[in-house]
Amino acid sequence: MSQTASPSPDVAAQRAHLDAFLTAAIRAAHPDLCLPAHLPPPSPGRLIILAAGKAAGSMSAVASRFYRQEHGLGDDRIVGLAVARHGYGQDAPGIRMVEAGHPVPDQAGIDATEEVLRLAAAAGPEDEVLVLLSGGGSANWIAPAGDLTLPEKQGITRAILRSGAPIGEFNTVRKHISRIKGGRLAQAARNARSVLTLAISDVPFDDPAVIASGPTVPDPSTLADAREICQRRNIPLPEAAVRLLNDPANESPKPGDPIFANASYRIIARPQDALDAAAAAAQAAGYETLMLGSDLEGEARVVAAEHAVEAKRYRDAGRRVALISGGELTVTIRGEGHGGPNQEYALALALALDGTPGISGISADTDGTDGGRGLATDPAGGLIDPTTLARARAAGLDPAAMLDQNDSTAFFAALGDLVNPGPTCTNVNDCRIILVG
Repeated sequence: MSQTASPSPDVAAQRAHLDAFLTAAIRAAHPDLCLPAHLPPPSPGRLIILAAGKAAGSMSAVASRFYRQEHGLGDDRIVGLAVARHGYGQDAPGIRMVEAGHPVPDQAGIDATEEVLRLAAAAGPEDEVLVLLSGGGSANWIAPAGDLTLPEKQGITRAILRSGAPIGEFNTVRKHISRIKGGRLAQAARNARSVLTLAISDVPFDDPAVIASGPTVPDPSTLADAREICQRRNIPLPEAAVRLLNDPANESPKPGDPIFANASYRIIARPQDALDAAAAAAQAAGYETLMLGSDLEGEARVVAAEHAVEAKRYRDAGRRVALISGGELTVTIRGEGHGGPNQEYALALALALDGTPGISGISADTDGTDGGRGLATDPAGGLIDPTTLARARAAGLDPAAMLDQNDSTAFFAALGDLVNPGPTCTNVNDCRIILVG
């Protein structure tokens, strides 16, 4: 995933371990492993499969294989639509695959979401609706409410991304300007025999109301919450959005609403599962493992500085440890560079460690992309070792200035230390590993 020029044997070993431990984390959350055991037997009627997110293609492919090979269902029984990020589609017989924009939505997402809502509304009393969700679903299932246009929705998305808002706040706003989020897909499918949602969690604390903006579960957040977030974060809103957030009739379905009577929800993979797999790989390689938390939130550079202090403390104590953490960090964008929270964390970690011997680290999004321009080729994160700052300065780079400009992608690209696994077809949030000793 990453490379450097002629590292010392100790540094090379740490770098190889970091790559291997990250790979183990990602593999543990792939639908091939985590989905089949949760797929229910088919109902008497049609099986309507609706999928969204970065794992939508892989989850749909697994489900299609399962029902065709294990239960003999054909095209007369399976119908569906999967919407994944550009570059993340997979072939799933009986399920139409659409690739759409992420993190900024596009017209492909709107067109596909309209069809998803039509399929859900057409479900009858013998039909089962199987919803396969993963992180990224909020951007892929895009159905602006009221008079809100796609360009206006894109503008709101970009403003919230730049504000550094955590995912819970982001999705609270999105749920109140949408016709599918915040329980509204369950509302559309209310005539179905059942609505079962199987989800791969990519959010801190695994809250179903936050994963893909909770399209099939009650929404505890309110219009007032969304208005407060936009005001506090200085999010400029077009008039159509202002009307939506001030209209009591636009409130999302709440707990106790009868539309959820036939709806059930199951999380099939969590961020902690991936971190546990990384920890098992580290233990097998002889490291003591310490979990710093699977649900971390906060500014990437601040968390990196805190983790550097921890790493130095264990080094001073002479311990050989792997410090592992997950969650979803954020970046408040003030510069003109490019780079997501994992790359910014890695750059800030390198600066905070300042070349301390014996400490290397990797930070990457398990979905294969971290920030970027919405392309499948975007990097997932960055890798640092004790030589990072020295190599950067020898190459004429100013690490501190590049951090100030939020230009971590250019920093790691110049060193050959971007983490580039490509589309992983799953998403359980960030995986950060620091090796000491």
